[in-house]
Amino acid sequence: MFKSFFPDSRWFWLSVVAWSAVSIFVWYSFNTQLGAMLGLDLSNTEPVIGVGHFFTDSFTLFYLYYAISLTLFALFWFQFTPNRWLAWSIFGSGLILFSTYFSVQVSVAINNWRRPFFDAVQNALTAGSTVTSKQLYGLLIQFAEVAFIAIVLFVLTRFFVSHFIFRWRTAMNDFYVSKWAKVRGIEGASQRVQEDTMRFASIMEELGVSMVEAVMTLFAFLPVLWELSKYVSELPIIGHIASPLFYASIAWSIFGTLLLAIVGIKLPGLEFKNQRVEAAYRKELVYGEDNTDRAQPITLKELFINVRKNYFKLYFHYMYFNVARSMYIQADNIFVYILLVPTIVAGKITFGILQQILTAFSQVSESFQYLVKSWYKIVEMLSVYKRLNAFEAVIHDEALPEIN
Repeated sequence: MFKSFFPDSRWFWLSVVAWSAVSIFVWYSFNTQLGAMLGLDLSNTEPVIGVGHFFTDSFTLFYLYYAISLTLFALFWFQFTPNRWLAWSIFGSGLILFSTYFSVQVSVAINNWRRPFFDAVQNALTAGSTVTSKQLYGLLIQFAEVAFIAIVLFVLTRFFVSHFIFRWRTAMNDFYVSKWAKVRGIEGASQRVQEDTMRFASIMEELGVSMVEAVMTLFAFLPVLWELSKYVSELPIIGHIASPLFYASIAWSIFGTLLLAIVGIKLPGLEFKNQRVEAAYRKELVYGEDNTDRAQPITLKELFINVRKNYFKLYFHYMYFNVARSMYIQADNIFVYILLVPTIVAGKITFGILQQILTAFSQVSESFQYLVKSWYKIVEMLSVYKRLNAFEAVIHDEALPEIN
């Protein structure tokens, strides 16, 4: 699944982690010095409203640093283990990471815009306001500019990701087809090569990008939430704590993640077994098309009973999983408001700051709740992975898991 597309080396993923750690360390330790060498001023930390957010000296330096870091990493692997898909797997992954990072920064730019706009709206609604139509229209134009960038970026990123994932599927397909003489006798071999590689690609397209976006959103908005916590002095019941919104969002999100992981722990195995019983039933029907001794009513009835039993188990486990998931999501809609009631009543924040807090809190919560939001797809992904992993075990003459 991975070695067909990425460099075929056990050191590759370790090198990704190691090089990322080194690059991050160098950036946070020496970015000021690097900027000074290039004549860039990184001292201004005030948020820039509008499109200018993406063209500060700090962003310019980051663009250059990221491009150089990615290129050096790719050049090493081009020399070490060259293969057909290396440019797509490394540079493609790097471009997707950068595009995802940029889209997260779009969300940060919009959140920066919220305070001046909603504060202006609040002021405009009070008696004796000096806010003019020109000011409000100007802020709306700034939003439109950022939104236009977001639309273009979303369309181009999705277009590229689709091509990237299909190249990955092509690499998997080519590898399995090259082993076809060995695997053609395996039960469901055609389904593994055609259907599972297709499903693997489509799920990775959806889950992969959303996972990266969740992680990057978390790193982008946690500092924002930490900064905004200075406007909230206490929480209901708990009382006064340092950076209350920051810790409350983490605690609430971890609670939801653990809750859904526990109540949904049986689902991946049942989904995997579901594919097994469906495949057995389908295979007998296919044999019955050409052989009158196969697909007899008694045999088909027994096989379909297995299908029914597994589906009924799935229905039961999904029932209580959906109860827990729905209750948590609905509670999440009002959780931040419950936290902010004492602050709102005390009149300690403006409408603009409230909007910033709501957005930042929801961004952090949703990033932590990646498992909660994507559990159905994760279960399907684990099922596909298990089947392809067992398929590859046969290719490499390895021992199969007990279930196989």
